[in-house]
Amino acid sequence: MDASTSVFDTVIDRTTSHSDKWSKFPDTVIPMWVADMDFDSPDCIKNALSQRVEEGVYGYTKTPDVLEKAIQAHALTQYNWSVSAQDLVHLPGLVCALHLSVRVFSEADDRIVVPGPVYYHLTKAPALVGRDIAHVDMTLENHRWVPDMAQFEAACADPKSKMILLCNPHNPGGTVYSQAELLRIHALAEKYNLIVVSDEIHCDLILDSVPHVPFASLNEDAASRTITLMAPSKTFNVAGLGYAFAVIQNTELRHAFDQGRTGLIPSPNLLGLTAATAAYQEGQVWHHALLTYLKGNRDLLVERLASTPLKMARLEATYLAWIDASALGLDDAYEFFVNAGVGVSNGADFGDANFVRLNFGCPKSVLLEAIERIEAALEQHSQS
Repeated sequence: MDASTSVFDTVIDRTTSHSDKWSKFPDTVIPMWVADMDFDSPDCIKNALSQRVEEGVYGYTKTPDVLEKAIQAHALTQYNWSVSAQDLVHLPGLVCALHLSVRVFSEADDRIVVPGPVYYHLTKAPALVGRDIAHVDMTLENHRWVPDMAQFEAACADPKSKMILLCNPHNPGGTVYSQAELLRIHALAEKYNLIVVSDEIHCDLILDSVPHVPFASLNEDAASRTITLMAPSKTFNVAGLGYAFAVIQNTELRHAFDQGRTGLIPSPNLLGLTAATAAYQEGQVWHHALLTYLKGNRDLLVERLASTPLKMARLEATYLAWIDASALGLDDAYEFFVNAGVGVSNGADFGDANFVRLNFGCPKSVLLEAIERIEAALEQHSQS
């Protein structure tokens, strides 16, 4: 069953499971905000979890060697990236690792370089500890969101700049950075001696025939200055199970990271370890079917929005559409969508209130209903 895209057509009632996604809005609004898909998890994960739960004892659990080997095999197969088991730091989530990295590898007067609009924790992490943020604009180039490289160099050249926070694939823009683009960013990091924290949680959600290139895989220097953050949570829909990992190939950086988390960040949840192992060992067929389905949803959304004032850049990855509503001249784009019955994410949270982010990781029937609601609201707006 995992091999068929038809499994993703099933509408699952999540309203009674205390879901964050399904608890935010009234019943009249379709929730399409947080990066959490409405699909059943792969059978391999459900079976592994059932077997682990049946054991009946849920004590402290070390990371199994089989998981580390599965991650290594996945990195080599998917990204042609060789990592060792000692490079891996296992975590209960990616966000805490992002915040920890800022706290460990920067000081009070340092600046953090952040291309945006971007996932809000990349700006929240520096802001919460009083770091100055050097914002770099993401601009449209050949229908893709990419950083303004002149701004990027100016920000990196500031003597106070100590770190780059990168999101690749980009959330919310959907860009998969090419190797050439990453090499240009690396050249700045090397020239100005900056640490790079690369949020790559969406790396297995590539919708087009473009490869994901881990920043640390570019060359030895990139590997020596990068903290790479990954997780199976977005791809295999297991965010509630609490597992992520960092790849830190520089021994000194890894030691500092480990020291910084001691007593503050716990070990991963044992069920998260179980799910991750199953996902990386056995989830490939389901994963392929998921990408096929998501690509169909993306293409449907792009086709239907093309005849409206709403605009989208080329979405190469993720199930998150970054929609430009500026042509509507609205006071509040987010409120417009919610009033239409579509519960999107507010673009202001990412850095641009003229946009909204829409999660199309849902059954096609649900997406169609959302599109029809948006089209009806646009028609009404055009007549007002």
